[in-house]
Amino acid sequence: MPNYRNLKIALGIEAAAVALCAVLLASGVTPGTEPSHPQAPDRKAVSAEDSRDLEQTAAGIWKKESAENQDAGRNADSGNPDSEQKDYIKWVDFDVTAEAMKRACQYDTDTYGKEVHLDWIDLLAILGAKYGGDFKRYRADDLDSIAETLLSGESAVGDYTKDMKYFPYYREAYGAVLGGMVGEYQLEQPPGTDSRPEKSEAESAEETSAHWKSCYGLKAFSPIAKGFPYSDFDDFGVARSYGYRRSHLGHDLMGQVGTPIISVESGRVTALGWNQYGGWRIGIESFDKKRYYYYAHLRQNRPYAEGLKEGDIVQAGDVIGYMGRTGYSKKENVNNIDESHLHFGLQLIFDESQREGSGEIWVSGYELVRFLSRNRSEVIRNDETKEWTRIYQMHDPSVPAS
Repeated sequence: MPNYRNLKIALGIEAAAVALCAVLLASGVTPGTEPSHPQAPDRKAVSAEDSRDLEQTAAGIWKKESAENQDAGRNADSGNPDSEQKDYIKWVDFDVTAEAMKRACQYDTDTYGKEVHLDWIDLLAILGAKYGGDFKRYRADDLDSIAETLLSGESAVGDYTKDMKYFPYYREAYGAVLGGMVGEYQLEQPPGTDSRPEKSEAESAEETSAHWKSCYGLKAFSPIAKGFPYSDFDDFGVARSYGYRRSHLGHDLMGQVGTPIISVESGRVTALGWNQYGGWRIGIESFDKKRYYYYAHLRQNRPYAEGLKEGDIVQAGDVIGYMGRTGYSKKENVNNIDESHLHFGLQLIFDESQREGSGEIWVSGYELVRFLSRNRSEVIRNDETKEWTRIYQMHDPSVPAS
């Protein structure tokens, strides 16, 4: 199996290719060695008008003091030098469309408990290998054809993908982005929603109170609470100039100050407080330690859900804070952002050295947020405290016992 450290990424422009090759050489890559880790496919050549943006993006991702590292308010250390000798993914482009995620997720949910259960990440990774990661080529018929072949029993995933050189890479990369978003969970149900005709008398008596329902499916949420308007566009990689020129390694969702911000996935709060780039911000790490979610520019004076503190465990769908426009100031609690919005960032971690410093991997959240918009947490306001909380609780099996 190819070694990711042997990867020679062809960006289609000389400057970006040189920048990336320099990084690979600096990390100890020796041409001609026998590889052992999933290798990313070569990047496609790009048009001349995109070349400058790609050059800046390549340089920004690999620079010692990475832009988003400072935006996330953490120190830019060089990481563990021993990690340079390990095999792990060092670059991910995530442009899987919301439409592809929705259809793959539906196959996963519909086949749960059946003789052949289709894993949505497997399906998307097969498409990734087929398209070379370019989901502009996505056709629903392609996904349907893959699903039908697997469901027919003609071929298992291992057999189907055995000749797909890059399937292991896409399976690991997409698994890092989407792992934990689909699965089993329990969701609190409102009174009177259990309409089973075989209900016992005891169950009928409980109809006046909320109850729990075992579910399988999408258990991740939009970062914006249900009923609150927002607007967005694909802004990943656009230029930012505060502090120094850098690329925007996140996704902005514009809305009203005070809009409740939702935890996309269950996880642990690992960062809370002020930094000059993100203002009041929250960092949440997934329990498998593959994903770091970054929520920034929160509300002045009262940025966080009441009582939230570093080290807390949050469930997917919980209110964690409130939209604002803080940041771009060394002084705390300052509104220096022109338009109120949430900066939503998603960092992938394949090795401990990638948590901070030059090896950080941030992926676009635009299509992911579009996909998650179908699952928005319903919230209610406490008029006394003026705090918003979710209406129906969820039990996520991935949450460790306290």
